[in-house]
Amino acid sequence: MTRPLGAVAGVIAGLLALAVWAGSAVVPVEDWSKHPVGAKGIPEGWQGGQTWGSPAYDFAVVQESSLKALHLRSQADSSTISKAVKVNLKETPVLEWQWKAVTLPNGADARKKDTDDQALQLYLTWERFPKRIRSRIIGYIWDSAAPTGSVLKSQKTGLITYVVVRSGATDLGKWLSESRNVYEDYKRIYGEEPDALDAVSIAIDSDDTKSSAEAYVGAIRFRTP
Repeated sequence: MTRPLGAVAGVIAGLLALAVWAGSAVVPVEDWSKHPVGAKGIPEGWQGGQTWGSPAYDFAVVQESSLKALHLRSQADSSTISKAVKVNLKETPVLEWQWKAVTLPNGADARKKDTDDQALQLYLTWERFPKRIRSRIIGYIWDSAAPTGSVLKSQKTGLITYVVVRSGATDLGKWLSESRNVYEDYKRIYGEEPDALDAVSIAIDSDDTKSSAEAYVGAIRFRTP
């Protein structure tokens, strides 16, 4: 299971400027347009630095069909990268992203501590002092087994709540566009309004199941409803 909090530590917070796309206020997080195709490892502007496991950071920027994307692979390892952001969720509450799963970790299930692996994980972090005890993290995941729509507490750390956006192999190999109202998700999960978001993390892992996983992540942004 990936814990993005350690990867967030030490990241210098930055304010992403608002843009206007198709009449909507938008906070872009990443679209990979500034990264050269073939760039490997941790992309420029992102941070690794996780303090658990042995991350391979088997990542590469690729041109996938008509999309530029980050290609992620995992072979019995767990790798997380994070980017500091400041997003006012009252103004731009809707998170949009593109992703494609190719290989799901065999036997994984987010509902069980010893099989908590996913091919695709997009984490949002709200830092609170002390970070390792009080921070709040929502993980939007593509799980191998937990039903779509499930909201689950991580069995490894109380900091993370999973929202299962996709489940199983039905849509493997397809580019999918996702949308979540993070403001509303946060209120449902924590029973209060969220502070400004501090970081976005992308992760892949297959360490618990000792299997493999492969996926792609495209553009990530926040926008008005």
